Amino acid sequence: MKKYSLLLILFVWSAYQVNAQQDPMFTKYMFNPMQYNPAYAGSAEALDLTVLHRHQWWGIKGAPMTQSLSIHSPIPVKNVALGFHASHDQVGVSRTVDLSAIFAYRVPLNDVTKGNPIYMSMALQGGVANWTSDWSKLNFDDVNDPAFQNLQPNLWLPNFGAGIYFHSKSWYAGFSAPKLFTNKLRKRLPTEQTTIPIAQQYRHYYLAVGGAIKITPTVVFRPSLLVKNVGLFLEKNAVSAVGAPTEFDIDLGFMFNNFFWIGASFRSSFEWMIGGTSSYDSVDLWLGMRFKNGIRVGLAYDYTLTQLQGPGQGSYEVMLGYDMYRPSVDKIQHVRYF
Repeated sequence: MKKYSLLLILFVWSAYQVNAQQDPMFTKYMFNPMQYNPAYAGSAEALDLTVLHRHQWWGIKGAPMTQSLSIHSPIPVKNVALGFHASHDQVGVSRTVDLSAIFAYRVPLNDVTKGNPIYMSMALQGGVANWTSDWSKLNFDDVNDPAFQNLQPNLWLPNFGAGIYFHSKSWYAGFSAPKLFTNKLRKRLPTEQTTIPIAQQYRHYYLAVGGAIKITPTVVFRPSLLVKNVGLFLEKNAVSAVGAPTEFDIDLGFMFNNFFWIGASFRSSFEWMIGGTSSYDSVDLWLGMRFKNGIRVGLAYDYTLTQLQGPGQGSYEVMLGYDMYRPSVDKIQHVRYF
């Protein structure tokens, strides 16, 4: 096998044991919430720009590497926010570039003049992904394997998604499915059995909840939970079996003086629809800073709890963001916990 052989073996093993998700994974959900839920658009009450880089299993050549860009803002049309999200995901010899536009409609659920408004946001997103691979860089035990007959596939995959997001200054809750189409990644050959699964995209579902609890006037405790599931409503038969456990991230963070964040999280999974087993993924540490001029920076590191910690050196993320506040918001201290 050539240089990517070890990577492919480790990646397939980890995908089965840990998460088996197709969408890019990020350690700190609130570094870039629009990656998972389009209904987050507009909730910052500002023109919000976020760029993020993640290197997974650092030290393994060809390991997953992801960059993302998100822009969103309320607009003068009442209750409407717009957003745009782009990502680039590289795993071994495969690459995905994803572009999505977002429309969100935000409804206040109480009297916003009383100091703690509660909003419900509903959003739709639509876009396209370009998925390419270069199988010519690999050696095969079976050169006639139908899955690899096209050595350089290049596919354009349209998709759309939806989400709902409730939030106030002290809590949030959201549910989303960013990609609802299950595009096939190759055509079935006439000689193949129909009982053999064909590579395809699967629906990913995300449930996120979190809160902000003031311990002192300058210290805020921020617990949160993110649950990720693949193929929630697909039957588990020979053709459509997803085989992906449900994954969850438990995060405990603290904010000091509305400026410095620090926290830790634990990522694991459980196969509640497959066999009831579970597997530990990582323990994560993160920190961030938000300056009064609207600039945000963040760092995160995953210590892997699987056998990938041997050949790899864990995973890391770097985030840079900017909030361009409206003049009416600039006049007061802009307190934002999420």
